[in-house]
Amino acid sequence: MTLFVLALAAALVQPPPTRAAQPATTAPMMKTLDKGEHSNMDDAAQVVAKTPEEWQQLWQKHTPDRQRPPVDFAKEMVVGVFLGSRPTAGYVLEIVSATQDSGTLLVRYRESAPPRGAMTAQVLTSPYHLVAVPFFPGSVKFEKASP
Repeated sequence: MTLFVLALAAALVQPPPTRAAQPATTAPMMKTLDKGEHSNMDDAAQVVAKTPEEWQQLWQKHTPDRQRPPVDFAKEMVVGVFLGSRPTAGYVLEIVSATQDSGTLLVRYRESAPPRGAMTAQVLTSPYHLVAVPFFPGSVKFEKASP
């Protein structure tokens, strides 16, 4: 019994475990606002909208005939990638991460083309992906990730 009491007392006096150091990079939550194969933006572009006005202008260029998804610019901003015009269906674009590091928001995206010889619809497409991320006052960089 004495041994049990000593073990219990020793466990109670132990300092709490130390926390692991936080990494320098944090990954903000992303929310897809719009993603698809048909945009009115025919040229490749990487975009950032930090204000309602910028978001409205971007949406007007992208697809003026649809209602713009709501964004709370007090807390969020929009980042997006447009591949531009492609000759067939089968091209895929996805923003895979947005990480903050050293005063920069790094947005990584992945694009893929249909496999060689694949049967695809012979129609012009323009793949895009728009996401909302927590507002970041610093600069934004885009990086193409490996497939």
